[in-house]
Amino acid sequence: MRWLVGWSSIAASFGTVGAVGGRGEGRTVHPVGSQLLWGDPDPLWAVGDWRPDEVRVITVTAPEGTPATRLAVLGCCGATDEQLRTGLLAARGGALRHLTAWPGSYTAVVQIGRRVTVAGDLAGARPVFHTPWANGTAYATAALPLADLIEAQLDIGHLAALLACPESPEALGDGTPYEGVKRVPPGHALILREGSREVTGYEAVASLAVAAPQTDPVRAVEGVRDALVEAVRARLTAPRHAPGTLPPDPGPVPGMGPADRRAARGAPVPGIGADLSGGSASATLALLAAGLPGLPGTVLGHGTGAGERLLAVTFNDLSARGREDELERARAIAANPRLHHVVVAAGEEALPYAALESGPLTDEPAPSLVVAERHRRRLSAGSADHFVGHGARQVLDAHPARLADLLIDRRRRHLMRPVAALAKAEGPWPHSLFVPLSVYRAARRLARTSYRTGLEEAAGLLPDANRFAPDLETPADASLASLAWSRPGPAARWLTGEALAEVSVRLQAAAIRPASVQRPGEARARAVLARAAADQRILEQAAEVRSQRLHAPFLDNQVVRASRALPESLRVQPGARAAILRRVLAGAGIHDLPPGWGAPSHATANAAGHIGLRTALPELIALFDAPLLADAGLIEARVVRKALRAAAEGEPVPLDGLADLVSTELWLRRLVTRRGTCWTGTAAPRRRAVAGGVVPARRTLQP
Repeated sequence: MRWLVGWSSIAASFGTVGAVGGRGEGRTVHPVGSQLLWGDPDPLWAVGDWRPDEVRVITVTAPEGTPATRLAVLGCCGATDEQLRTGLLAARGGALRHLTAWPGSYTAVVQIGRRVTVAGDLAGARPVFHTPWANGTAYATAALPLADLIEAQLDIGHLAALLACPESPEALGDGTPYEGVKRVPPGHALILREGSREVTGYEAVASLAVAAPQTDPVRAVEGVRDALVEAVRARLTAPRHAPGTLPPDPGPVPGMGPADRRAARGAPVPGIGADLSGGSASATLALLAAGLPGLPGTVLGHGTGAGERLLAVTFNDLSARGREDELERARAIAANPRLHHVVVAAGEEALPYAALESGPLTDEPAPSLVVAERHRRRLSAGSADHFVGHGARQVLDAHPARLADLLIDRRRRHLMRPVAALAKAEGPWPHSLFVPLSVYRAARRLARTSYRTGLEEAAGLLPDANRFAPDLETPADASLASLAWSRPGPAARWLTGEALAEVSVRLQAAAIRPASVQRPGEARARAVLARAAADQRILEQAAEVRSQRLHAPFLDNQVVRASRALPESLRVQPGARAAILRRVLAGAGIHDLPPGWGAPSHATANAAGHIGLRTALPELIALFDAPLLADAGLIEARVVRKALRAAAEGEPVPLDGLADLVSTELWLRRLVTRRGTCWTGTAAPRRRAVAGGVVPARRTLQP
């Protein structure tokens, strides 16, 4: 795990209070395995196995006696040093958006005198956390180190909200699983000034009062193409640095990174690679990376330079049937002379829910924990820099609530094709004739429901979510359930009434708080994207392969911005995502795609999930024999065990809800049995976070 951590203190108290990295009364504290980017009084560290080209520090020379002005960029950033210096000068004048406009995925930190600004990303894949500490504020790009620093207890209410309403930021708020540790929302920046803190947004929010601009679809798709090409190009070329701007690389973090907690699996193949497992998004990235003219297929310093082939990995899941078409499409695409195709054969050992007992501790729970071993086996055959298409579905596709946005803008005719497609997907049943009318009524009702009223209605229905769970078997059912300001998650049906009531109170409190009014479709789409980005972040930690970097360009700021310019009328059309990606490839000169390219692959994933759950059923039953979630009052163990058996027997049980429960239980067990801390020094915490157990208001978990 790699993270960034810093500290902003109060000038008057500095020297008398122990500060992170500072010295007060002979006390010091600093993160384990860190490299100092700049020092007191507001120090900043990079922690973990950062590559030298991933850490860049730009300093603007100032006259003697004036405040220092400097910028740290950590991650993959396609900007030159001169562009970084220009962005630093713009940020000094308050233009924070300039810090988020460069290609790539990175975290930017600006220090201007005693003012420190940390910019998060738009999707939420690179979050920023903060907490009060020693009369100041500590911040980091991971929550667990801050929880260690303040010896935080678990926030059981947040875990309940994460299970009950994972796609509702109103229920989650700015909290984390650790009490006292807060998260900066996507599209916002944290500003620290001598101990005080402020969270401010840098991106415009769509308003109900203003009609959405009529964006030209052709120009919008061209914008997506340009953004994706630049995102891929940023990964293929190493950034240029001024001499002496990089601190030394300290190597791995002892006891912190997942790669250091397990036996070494061997370094990945040097160079650039990509997934080619049937998904149109990852295949698009592979073709773009292989087709960029004049660029090498390997990272600078590896291979022979220009002409190197890109490693394309296809995961052949032998336990799931119906993969022959995917393999044929992958082989046809890999006929490109600049692609080297590798097929990774995997059996039951790479199913979902495999090797749950050997996983690392991640920053927080996420559904990706149950498929971590599956992805680790695939990624171990990849390259040192590996492209994945995660996030494309949430960035490009239209959330069903966008139908309400079209009605708000009086564009009813654009509803005809998506509604007809839902009716067709329902099958030749008599009730499918009523699907168009039902969807239209639900969209009109959402368009006429205010934000406050919608949250209050959701809060009123949530306590009964474990008794009256909606039927989501068909696409039409799922779309109707999504046409709301907030809806219960798939795991809500197994939560206790007490847990659901607590989350309901959170929604009611959020309904009466002042908030920027958003269009319902835009608001729900951003919430779903944030959830997917958080899951991608945890997947990177859980399935980490040492010396490998996963790149998800669809979650980059410039790609998210370009995708948001796509008109709703284009998004909501059936097959829109595949059509957009086809146009992107065509604009890059790639036209020959195999038949069936872009076809959805949900059936294969669902089949693998069923087989994996059935295979791991004894271990899962044992996991919920005496679960910590039950000790916390969130579930009843016998109810979950019954659901696991029903799912293994093939009954229509939502597997994504069970994955939420299993991953949260796994994460809790790994956390309460954890040893060690992220900090060292005379003022370091004397025990790990939650060392004494989980102590919420009325419930106690003992490790």
